Amino acid sequence: MIISVAIPTYNREQSLRETLADLMGQDYHSFEVLVVDQTPIHESETQVYLEQLANAGRIRWFRVNWANLPGARNYAVRRAVGDIILFIDDDVQLPKGFLAAHASNYLAQPDIGCVAGRVFDRMKLGDSGGDLAIEYLPPEAMDAAIGWYFIDLVHTIQPQQVLSARGCNMSFRRGVFAECGLSFDERFAGSAVREESDFCLRLRSTGFKIWYDPNACLVHLGEESGGCHDISTRSLEYQVTFYHNHFLMGLKNLTVFQCLRFFAKLFDCHVFGNPPCYKSRSPLKILSRFAFYILGFLSAINTLIQSIARDGQIYTHQDNINAK
Repeated sequence: MIISVAIPTYNREQSLRETLADLMGQDYHSFEVLVVDQTPIHESETQVYLEQLANAGRIRWFRVNWANLPGARNYAVRRAVGDIILFIDDDVQLPKGFLAAHASNYLAQPDIGCVAGRVFDRMKLGDSGGDLAIEYLPPEAMDAAIGWYFIDLVHTIQPQQVLSARGCNMSFRRGVFAECGLSFDERFAGSAVREESDFCLRLRSTGFKIWYDPNACLVHLGEESGGCHDISTRSLEYQVTFYHNHFLMGLKNLTVFQCLRFFAKLFDCHVFGNPPCYKSRSPLKILSRFAFYILGFLSAINTLIQSIARDGQIYTHQDNINAK
């Protein structure tokens, strides 16, 4: 079983080199690495390292002149040859058996369409003190309306079916793309938050299940700069697209009743700042977040209206044109 490891990257240097070095040290017998590189100009050390790996046939290095995370994922899918397509970020650390852990799940269970790996997220582990261990997620974690506030792929220690994967550590059967016709929605803007959640909801509608395996684990460094969505979390653009992406996911995939519950929870957590968000409760902060909430909703509605004439898969269409 061949694994295609796809790494979208943008403005990352040392962390990208270290991620690739961990991949080169994997003990799995059959895999390829696709680097979808959106960095205009690399540091010389990174440039030389990537050239050496590419010339030696260790990686397939694709350079593009745009930056969009779901677009980069789709770009890799169209070029991957593996039976499994595995997505990781460009700032992760991988243990030796990482690839083998992902592959073993597909061999054991034919109804698995996606493996969600465990993510040792430094920030979330720091918030919890590192001692929290969850055996099984609560039933609410499988509720498509509110599950996003109960699913925890950082502290959970038992294998189980889950609602969604985390984009920095998720793999899929090739058939999910080739036979089910799924692709990542390139309309998820800015940080692209919820683009993997949107994809996983559509995947579940095909009958495939999403399986969480804590043994398929990695460490997510969470670098403060770079990444395919290099955008300041304090910027106005980030705030609007954050809510835009949540509303877009809900309006695309949920029933009216589910949307109402989802949007209410989004408001309670991210606008009012109630747990598990724990945001500032100052009136000024709440008012500003409410403004972004409304702007995000209107932006999502605008995106859907525009999609009547065009589907928003800008980078996929560009790639198809260039391939002709």
